[in-house]
Amino acid sequence: MARRPIALVTAGVLFLEAPAIVGLNAVMARFVEAQSMSLDGLDPDHMVTGTWVLGIVSGLLLALCATVALIAGIRDKRPGRAGRALLIGCAVVHGLLGAVTVGLIGWGAFAFMTVVLGLIVLTLVAYGKGADAPEADAPDADAPEGAPAPA
Repeated sequence: MARRPIALVTAGVLFLEAPAIVGLNAVMARFVEAQSMSLDGLDPDHMVTGTWVLGIVSGLLLALCATVALIAGIRDKRPGRAGRALLIGCAVVHGLLGAVTVGLIGWGAFAFMTVVLGLIVLTLVAYGKGADAPEADAPDADAPEGAPAPA
């Protein structure tokens, strides 16, 4: 199975997406600052700070998810419980953002988000529970010679 390349491609895409998200939030923060926008009387400076914090935290979380996928690909072992939870959360966020981007940005952004979602899910499935188990076709070392194969 091609689990190692899938995990490595997933890590690469997430590593590329992390600074893009930070940059996108930087642009949005600049627009809020330049136009002195506020939402229901909120201080525009707080809106700018919140946009920057959201961008930086989102970028760091994407880089962390990419690191989990990279380690899984390098070691060719499934991520631990915390790593799987992180990748599942990343997949859920990509699914929700993909649904939102159709109306706001267009089908191209939706296609990108769906591809990233698919890569994350494929990484999780490829390194599923039975992924580290020995192959079913391999002969059992504990079985006596001439014994029928287990069902």
